[in-house]
Amino acid sequence: MVDRLLRLCTCAVLFAALAAPVRAQSPDRDWSDVLARARGQTVHWNAWAGDEKTNAFIAWVGAEVERRHGVKVVHVKLKDTAEAVQRVVAEKAAGRDGGGSVDLVWINGPNFLAMKEQKLLYGPYAERLPNWRYVDTVRKRSNLIDFTIPHEGYESPWRMAQIVFVHDSKRVRDTPKSVVELAAWARAHPGRFTHPSVRNFLGATFLKQALAELAPDPSVLQRPATDAAFAATTAPLWAWYDGLKPALWRGGTQFPENGPAQRQLMNDGEIDILISFNPSEAAVSASAGLLPDSVRTFVFARGTIGNTSFVAIPYNASAKEGAMVVADFLLEPATQARAQDHRQMGNFTVLDPAKLAPEDRRRFDELPRHPALPSLAELGTTLLEPHPSWMTRITAEWERRYTH
Repeated sequence: MVDRLLRLCTCAVLFAALAAPVRAQSPDRDWSDVLARARGQTVHWNAWAGDEKTNAFIAWVGAEVERRHGVKVVHVKLKDTAEAVQRVVAEKAAGRDGGGSVDLVWINGPNFLAMKEQKLLYGPYAERLPNWRYVDTVRKRSNLIDFTIPHEGYESPWRMAQIVFVHDSKRVRDTPKSVVELAAWARAHPGRFTHPSVRNFLGATFLKQALAELAPDPSVLQRPATDAAFAATTAPLWAWYDGLKPALWRGGTQFPENGPAQRQLMNDGEIDILISFNPSEAAVSASAGLLPDSVRTFVFARGTIGNTSFVAIPYNASAKEGAMVVADFLLEPATQARAQDHRQMGNFTVLDPAKLAPEDRRRFDELPRHPALPSLAELGTTLLEPHPSWMTRITAEWERRYTH
């Protein structure tokens, strides 16, 4: 009997040793183990590549993470996050449950919901990151809730975004204070305003901003859109847009493909107001010579939509540990301060300054100012994102109504 027990114990020990690589993916292992396993890995970070400043920042992150932790970062440049989602979906359909081609993805909104619902995400991992302790989870609720969907640790925040409007102060004196006033301004100055294509997230968000102001009951936007609710809630939106469209640049027959293309129109003197999801857009672009020095920033009186950008790790990622190291580095106070510097990206931090050590708070306090850079007080109220189903339905309905 004793011999049998010894044999069973020996087998158990051997089994545990053989199973160690599998258990190494358990959420319970400590961070030093993550760092050790991450060294030598290559993280394929799938991220939108439509902005040169952001691309440069991602390249800097890659260089720093490789220098400090031996983790190589490859920026897989996307036009749309859905490209990465579709790749993971295809890999799951093919039975590729390990060794996936996507290790980290910049994500939020409908794309996150799609991956979460299809169980395509690794985690929860966010709260295991050492720098998570600095994240603002009280005043910046979008760090926990992504387009009304609690992320439950399956993605980690890295930058804040909020709708702002950039105008050429030499040409626009009295800025509109609502979407109704914006439409009136556009009719009084035909051809001097436009928005990116609604196929682009920024164009779709412009419509969501209008809907948030015009909806008879904005609270319904926090719930999934039903056929009846969508028709009744969006009726004022389409009436408003019918009045706006003829006054847009080129009569609303053409739209810039994305934010940078819209910015180029302003720099070329073709439009006087543009929409951005980066509160530092005017300061960043003016500093880089991409917009005139006369540009300034404004928001609407009742507030504008804001959200958090996240990074998530697919369930079949090849370099899960390396991806976690990158996600944690993005939350370091020094990294966040660099990201907020308008000479870099100009993205407001996801951290809570009150949680930081004095030397880290100084990093933010000493950031350079710019006359086109709004203060937190000037940004006003941040409106919640609608449920993702509203964005997809609005885009489809806009296509149906206004494309031929």
